[in-house]
Amino acid sequence: MSAPGLPVGVRGIHALPSDHHDGPWDAMITPPGVKERLLGTVVLRLLHGRRLASLSGPLHGLVVLAGPPGTGKTTLAQGVAQAAAITVSAHGATTLVEIDPHAFPSDMLGESQRNVSRLMADTIPELAARRPHTIVVIDEVESFAVRRSSASFETNPVDVHRATDAVLAGIDTVAAACPRLAFVVTTNFVEALDEAFMSRADLFVELALPDLETRARIIEGSIGELALHWPELGDLARDAELHYSLAKRTEGWDGRRLAKIVLGAIASRPVTATDPSLLDAADLEAHVGIGVQRSTSMDPNLSLGSEGLR
Repeated sequence: MSAPGLPVGVRGIHALPSDHHDGPWDAMITPPGVKERLLGTVVLRLLHGRRLASLSGPLHGLVVLAGPPGTGKTTLAQGVAQAAAITVSAHGATTLVEIDPHAFPSDMLGESQRNVSRLMADTIPELAARRPHTIVVIDEVESFAVRRSSASFETNPVDVHRATDAVLAGIDTVAAACPRLAFVVTTNFVEALDEAFMSRADLFVELALPDLETRARIIEGSIGELALHWPELGDLARDAELHYSLAKRTEGWDGRRLAKIVLGAIASRPVTATDPSLLDAADLEAHVGIGVQRSTSMDPNLSLGSEGLR
């Protein structure tokens, strides 16, 4: 649902850069080159979209971040908005527009199409006119640009087609009318996205569950953050052998779950909950052991794998 006082489908509007949005981008741990390519694609669109519009293969200003839950897609999308706003700030401020795609489906035939068309033709251009640069973030875009070739006939495929058509037409219209605007969208199910929507993407990044090296870095970083408040944890934060030991036991865990290992270990005993500086390696190992047992018991045939960036 839209926030009170905001246009239909708009979850939030923010002026960037802003201190309130600092932090996530620098804290995100991704495979090498991911953040650089993401930031570069958005900045290129914001600064040079107008000049590049005449190319035979022009930018559409669309970046798609795909992957399972917990891989940091939303954090990356919000983080790149702040990072890009800082990069282009010498040329003016940036508007961040957050869209809620779940606000658009309707039981009324054609209503979804009209709502999406209104968003693309009116709302977004009006918001883009406020500042020199605009970044539109859409989470779970698969509910917004459904793959028409596999739309179920049980769920009103006519309206599904019309709504997706409206998204595609809207992206083309916004790309031409607002050359300093970029869409950064996320999806848990890239297979559900329409082929024509994907063909418009300037950058597609598929984020996988963290590999061994990334898991170790996430664990190291989360301990290091707590060591800023309890310096006694500094030795744990520097214990690379411990980080890799924990990482080897957490194959298949997502980034969100890995980042919470330290807090879970602290909360596992009243004494460490009272004084986190008393946390030791045994607490961390024990907490991870419990998590591994629970994961296995949920599905005894579960095969946990880890993939790199594709």
